Amino acid sequence: MASKFKIRVFGKTGCDKCKVLNQRIDSLLEKPEWTDFQKEYFDVETEEGLVNFAQAECLNPQRIPAFVVARVNEESGRTEPLLNPDPGAMDELCKKTRLYTWLGLQTDYSETGRGVISSSMITAILDEARRV
Repeated sequence: MASKFKIRVFGKTGCDKCKVLNQRIDSLLEKPEWTDFQKEYFDVETEEGLVNFAQAECLNPQRIPAFVVARVNEESGRTEPLLNPDPGAMDELCKKTRLYTWLGLQTDYSETGRGVISSSMITAILDEARRV
């Protein structure tokens, strides 16, 4: 079965938090209930990664790692980012890691966020992708 969703992850070489986020997503995607998702990784220190990062338009380069969830259009085959259905709404779990425009997360390095994107945050965003 072809994946209905892409998790577009943005990170860079040598970034420990990027490695942890990738491991958490990879671990999640090994489970049978997540076969409708596929991960795409973009290193923002490469030309391809930087172009894709810039096209996301709403990611802060100081808040890497980050990811955006996109849906694969069955007719065109194009990958289209999912809009955040409730921009600016308070999210008790994801707090300031949640993106404003797109459905996704970016790292919150404040005292509150502590630079952590947890497995439960990732799961919550992927569950929401299925509903929008």
